[in-house]
Amino acid sequence: MSSKRILFLVEVAIFTALALALDLAPFLSFKIWAQGGSISFAMIPIFIVAFRWGLKGGLLSGFLWGVLQLPLGAYILTPLQGFIDYIVAFTVLGLAGIFANQVKKGVEEGNTKKYLSYITYGVLLASTLRFIAHFTAGVVFFESAIDSIESVWVYSLLYNISYMLPSFILSTVIVFFLFHKQPRTLLNAA
Repeated sequence: MSSKRILFLVEVAIFTALALALDLAPFLSFKIWAQGGSISFAMIPIFIVAFRWGLKGGLLSGFLWGVLQLPLGAYILTPLQGFIDYIVAFTVLGLAGIFANQVKKGVEEGNTKKYLSYITYGVLLASTLRFIAHFTAGVVFFESAIDSIESVWVYSLLYNISYMLPSFILSTVIVFFLFHKQPRTLLNAA
């Protein structure tokens, strides 16, 4: 096994563990709903892996983070809801890696506007897809719990946007700050 492959696996493992630790740390994660959903720093390590290693690293790290949450207090009511809320929702965070090359190029060129834009696009894409997954799982589960189908859609929309929008903003600001302050360190991988 090459040293680059070993570095990839080690970084994915470390950043995935960091995401889980940030999610579980009570002073770094603001749980706003009893059924799940929090404003936290936990997505940031996944985005760093995605921008360092591209799609493969981001998707793997997001998937592993979702799987690790299952035995550690995941809020699962049906298998479909659990699959969407944990496997799908966290795996799609790795799609921020679609913009990895553009972020790297912007950093190498010293073009702050360019890499800020691509970091924002990546975090927005991934956060939007995670939101859609949670929204869908909410509709699937709460459809049987709420009489009016309109109420289910509105409930799931408001519930999930209440923590996903602040998490998107927090992640974008911090990931940009990290890349801006330590660009070479954060992009040294691939």
